[in-house]
Amino acid sequence: MRYVAIGDSFTEGVGDEQPDGSVRGWADLVAQGLADATGAPIQYANLAIRGRLLGPIIAEQLEPALALGPTLVTFNGGGNDMLRPGTDLAWISTETERALRRIREAGAEPLLLAGANPTGGLPGGARVRAKGDELVREARGIAERLGIRFADNWSDAELAGRQYWSHDRLHLAPVGHRRVAANVLRALGHPAPSDWVIEASPIPNPSRREQLRYTREHVVPWVKRRLTGRSSGDGRTAKYGEWAWIAPRTRPRG
Repeated sequence: MRYVAIGDSFTEGVGDEQPDGSVRGWADLVAQGLADATGAPIQYANLAIRGRLLGPIIAEQLEPALALGPTLVTFNGGGNDMLRPGTDLAWISTETERALRRIREAGAEPLLLAGANPTGGLPGGARVRAKGDELVREARGIAERLGIRFADNWSDAELAGRQYWSHDRLHLAPVGHRRVAANVLRALGHPAPSDWVIEASPIPNPSRREQLRYTREHVVPWVKRRLTGRSSGDGRTAKYGEWAWIAPRTRPRG
């Protein structure tokens, strides 16, 4: 099996930071889960870069991913487009379907993901939620038309809880990434490893002081980047631009 993931920060793994400062995320976990489930090493690449809009994901990642000769490609994009005013939802749907058809034409199996729903903790979340609901309906229709697998994390009501999100409320916490990975493995016909924790206890709503700190530390910098045309992914490259071997974990006897 040769698995490539393409997308933005959701697929790169932002929010699941490791002690050395790197990020892991659901796609890395899926790669490990596939190796464990099949009992054989797999090849894995991840070309996703944080901050990317759908257009650059397709323009910069799709063909390099297919040039690797994958057997499986997970595709997610449009989340950053959705956060901006004037989102062209019809264009997102058309380009998503075009990309999925291209993956299939190249001989790989495409798997379409709907990202998790962060809107419960975001300013103006209701407007973003309406866009997300429409995009998920379109994505489900695309998957049905093409006869491909679809992992609908947006409709996972448990995953929308605050306890599954990192401090910036826009990226999943480690337990959220594990839950998404479990949803993807299920879509591929495999169970999640039994040692994964994919549920978390609810947490209280933020206090007024916590809300003010969140606005100062996360919302204001995000707005400044938008106004200056900068992105959190500027200058970044793919974390796994070439194949990495993922071996199955040794299972204890008994």
